[in-house]
Amino acid sequence: MEFLPHWPLSANTLFFFGFLLFCGALGGYVAHRWRWLPSITGFMVVGFVAGPNVLGVISEAGLEQSRIVVDVALALILYRLGLSIDTKRFAQDRQVVLVSLAESALTFAAVFYGLAQVGVTGLAAAVIATIAISSSPAVLIHVAHEMRASGPVTERAMLLVALNNVIAFIAFAAVLPALYGEANAPFAVMVGAPLYQVLGSGALGLAMGGLLHLAARKTKVAEQYQLALVIGAVMMTVGAALVLKLSALFAPLVLGMVVRSMERAKLIANIEFGSSFELFFIVLFVYAGANLHVAAIVDHWPAVLVFVGARAAAKWLGVGGSALLLGASARQAGSTGLLLLPMAGLAIGLVNTTLTLFPEKGALVGSVVLAAVALLETLGPPIAARALRWSGDKVDENGASPSQGGHPRAAAAQTSRHTGDQAGTADAAAELPIGRST
Repeated sequence: MEFLPHWPLSANTLFFFGFLLFCGALGGYVAHRWRWLPSITGFMVVGFVAGPNVLGVISEAGLEQSRIVVDVALALILYRLGLSIDTKRFAQDRQVVLVSLAESALTFAAVFYGLAQVGVTGLAAAVIATIAISSSPAVLIHVAHEMRASGPVTERAMLLVALNNVIAFIAFAAVLPALYGEANAPFAVMVGAPLYQVLGSGALGLAMGGLLHLAARKTKVAEQYQLALVIGAVMMTVGAALVLKLSALFAPLVLGMVVRSMERAKLIANIEFGSSFELFFIVLFVYAGANLHVAAIVDHWPAVLVFVGARAAAKWLGVGGSALLLGASARQAGSTGLLLLPMAGLAIGLVNTTLTLFPEKGALVGSVVLAAVALLETLGPPIAARALRWSGDKVDENGASPSQGGHPRAAAAQTSRHTGDQAGTADAAAELPIGRST
């Protein structure tokens, strides 16, 4: 009977998008019951249980089908992070760039040296060390919004995370020629492929940023359409990047930077995403929980532990030590470094690039990095929440209205958030010593 569905039933991307949201809502409810537990952890636990590691409700094929939804969610988060970088202010805020460069160099050196002690050497260690420079914007943005945190430490951490991801992408591209050389690729490929990735992704973000800025100026009298413009521009950027074989992560980050730097009246830098933006965080972290690589942690546990330990120490000491030398309090210095510990989106994207281009080398890189991501994404949200409480920044965890039951997560979901909170980073950073120029 042709009118009946074929067996076995096959799910599609729309079903998995809804399933991720449904599971995430249940995980968020669990986190709601325990005030000390960040909702991200609830999302990931439910995803882990529903994923291939436990119940298998979400299969490997299902995860692959929902990948495009996750790419869009991560692109929107990276766009928001890009809004924290105003390139015009770097001339007055040189110290934060120097701090980021120093911390990134220390992270690379510590991870590279540490991996050598457990037998991971050469180009594989170099690729892993470049990926270690990156930080997760999603954890910081979501936990800060959930706790309604604001202040110089929060804003400075946003900017440092954005710079970490820019530096990590460029450092990864710098290692690509050596990988192509080892694979006996032609000289034109060795030089051209990395340049195409960096310059092409940057040019795509620049072009889409200019287009979005122009469209926002022309339609500024009809503000109700600006959110659609932003989401449409981000989705077009992701789609174009996939078609052109560019980075679907770096281009949206550049898009946000361009919008922030071009705007004078902040037409869309301050646009309200509203509580619906929570949907993208839910999808992203349920997916991350379902995609945890437990077997990789078991198989490569010495390298994974060295990676996590060396990276954490380098970021905490690099940022914290620099801030102390520049006059920050111990509380501000220590908490800023802790907020850079989570790692996810860009790291996964760079691993996928390595696996696609260099499958043999990518197998080891992917095993170590993805296992480390699993640990850092699990431990990262509670650490970020504790760091924000310790930082001295304003934290309003009990600011919900009575109708919301006085719970901070209800307040966070109900309250519209402004991307301008991050766009004001350069101004708020003046309150923290590492944000002042000499």
